[in-house]
Parts: sequence; structure tokens; C-alpha cells
Amino acid sequence: MNREIAVLIPAHNEERTIGGLVSKLKEKFETVVVVDDGSSDRTGLLAEENGATVLKHSVCRGKGEALKTGFRYILENLSDISAVITMDGDGQHKVEDVVSFEKAYRRNKNISIWVGKRKIKGTDMPFMRRITNISMSILISLFSLQWIPDTQNGFRLIKRDVIRNVTLITSKFETESELLIKAGWKMYRIGSVPISTVYSKEKSKINPTRDTIRFFRMLLIILFPLLMKVKLWKKN
Repeated sequence: MNREIAVLIPAHNEERTIGGLVSKLKEKFETVVVVDDGSSDRTGLLAEENGATVLKHSVCRGKGEALKTGFRYILENLSDISAVITMDGDGQHKVEDVVSFEKAYRRNKNISIWVGKRKIKGTDMPFMRRITNISMSILISLFSLQWIPDTQNGFRLIKRDVIRNVTLITSKFETESELLIKAGWKMYRIGSVPISTVYSKEKSKINPTRDTIRFFRMLLIILFPLLMKVKLWKKN
């Protein structure tokens, strides 16, 4: 039973998979936190029945807000937790793969974030998602100042130090990109862990147009203070 690492699952209307997922995780981890992000089904109830600590949003506030709620709870209430594994509640992240994160975490203490790396070639990943994943990984890697092969993957292990020192301002799916970029700026090293590639027939909750706009808006917001500092430094 792992008491050092907590698992955090942001979930919205995942009653079909959340109970089984939490049940399997509780066999390996003492602490499993589910943030029920305004679900209209039994997501929170089933997670709680299977042993998770459930934090609830009265309305859907977005994946980023759910992650921030979970991070804040862990920092304020669970002092013995040294790292957090984040994973989705829809079944696309397999419990069996958490072992790879645990091994990587113990093998290399210099890495502060481990990001899951899916296979892209020779899989059922939709074509447009492949293009998006590759292009976004290149772009975010450039801003993070280090190569991250699968930046769009929310299956991650994040050290407590990163969660405490990286301030997140976004609310939706772009929060995961914001975390990588800001962690890179603070000189935290980011590594990759091979994981299973699972794609169900369910429609992705990501809206390509809307969430791409949100990503670039996030970039402008976090880059503007840096550009202003450079401008002021040059003037002085």
C-alpha cells in the first residue's frame, strides 16, 4: 500500500467507469481523491462508495479548476504526501500503468514531473488528434525549454514541490499545458513514462477550436508579464 503518493482524478459524469477505477486504485494507494466537477449523475456517490475522498463542485467549472481544487486539498490536508498522480476518470488511463510512474519516481529523484507517453503510430488514435498532439507537444516543449513527447496526456506524476510553487490561473483543459510551461520556467525537470494507448468510441470532451483558442489566450496571459519585465529591464 503506497502512502507517499496520492492519486487525483478530476471527473465529470463518469459514473460508468469511476467506481471500478477507484476500487482498483485503492488496492495500491491509501489516498485517492476524486473531484466531482458538477456531475449530474452518480459519479461522486460511486467514487465515495469505493473508498475515494470526494470533493464536489456544485457546477462544472472545468478540468483545470478540478485539478486546482484537488491540489489545494492535498497541500492543506495531507502533509505526508510527496507526489500526486493525476489521471482521467473515463477509463483511458489504466491502473496497471501507475506502477511505471512509481518506479520512475523512485529511480530518478531529479525529475519533478513524469508525463505519460502514448504510442501515436500504429494505434487507433484519430488522425486529427495525432496532428494536434504532435504539434502541441512541439510547441509546449519549446516554451517549457525541454522535450516532452506527449504534452496532451493528463496521466502524470507531479511532485509536491511543483504543486506548491507553480501558480495556475486557467480553468479548463489548458491548465495541464500551463503547468508544464510554468514548471519548465522554474527549472523543474520533466520526464516521460511509456503507458498504454486506449481509445474508446466515446466523443472527446475537448473542443478543438474552443480549447485551442483558450490555449493561446493562456500563452498571452502568462507571457505578457515576462515581456513587460524584459521591456522594463531594457529601459533601465
